[in-house]
Amino acid sequence: MKENEKVNITVKEVHRGSDKMTGKNSGNLRGILHIVLAAFSFSLMTLFLKLAGELPTMEKAFFRNFVALFLALLLLARSEEKFKIKKETFPSVLLRCMFGTAGLIANFWAIDRLGLADSNMLNKMSPFFAIIMSVFILKEKPDVFEWLMVVMAFVGVIFIVKPGMGLASIPALVGLFGGFGAGTAYTFLRKATSAGERGTIVVMCFSLFSCLVTLPFLIINFEPMTTKQLIFMLLAGVGAMGGQVNITAAYSFAPAKEISVYDYAQVIFAAIWGIWIFDEIPDILSVLGYVIIISAGVIRWRYTLHKSSGEDSK
Repeated sequence: MKENEKVNITVKEVHRGSDKMTGKNSGNLRGILHIVLAAFSFSLMTLFLKLAGELPTMEKAFFRNFVALFLALLLLARSEEKFKIKKETFPSVLLRCMFGTAGLIANFWAIDRLGLADSNMLNKMSPFFAIIMSVFILKEKPDVFEWLMVVMAFVGVIFIVKPGMGLASIPALVGLFGGFGAGTAYTFLRKATSAGERGTIVVMCFSLFSCLVTLPFLIINFEPMTTKQLIFMLLAGVGAMGGQVNITAAYSFAPAKEISVYDYAQVIFAAIWGIWIFDEIPDILSVLGYVIIISAGVIRWRYTLHKSSGEDSK
């Protein structure tokens, strides 16, 4: 083989390695962007739910998904493949719907019976559960450093929500199950989208499944809403739609173990709404929690880039 041919082959290999690294890093960054957008959207959903006042749990759950279902149906109707679901992804989509709906109802039920701090803390266990379940469902293996970053972020959440002592109660256990349901649902979401399923299909199926489950309870225990409450509930549905679309996109670009920690950004957004709308000023412990979470996110992001670069250079 001539010397110039060897050089050309080497250059091509370098370019292939560079393209592979760039593609992986780009996927991670896009996943992070989408999960932060999802956190922002879900924080808006929470804001509008709070502004809507007290309503039955199933009524809130129904309207949270009804708007998302309507918008998803519109998007799918205008798509080329319409409402076609891949046969190979159907089990994962169904399990995402089941765990997601169970987690949603459990979370809403717990919020009505726990302090806001305790219920939020338990729900924010979902990224941690996503990483645990990704080991069993997706066969992903987080390393020690990745586990430490998740724990670091979780410590930050504890500083923010400052949970009370009554976590061993039934409502608290239900709230914890809500976090488990959401985390497991996200993992099945990742499995479905990795197999080529469209994100909008997953959103539509989840919203439809949740509406069908909650509709009988809504009919039996319906509480009339004022015009203002209806508007806030519809806006909560729009926020939910934005969150579902972005969370679906996030886990289609990167594994749960690499991006799920960024879901804690929702706590920061919620704190901003609290200051702006409800005049809730965070104390020093909450500020410390924000710093810990942001630090964990930045460190984790840098570590992921360095690890990807090191693996692709071998």
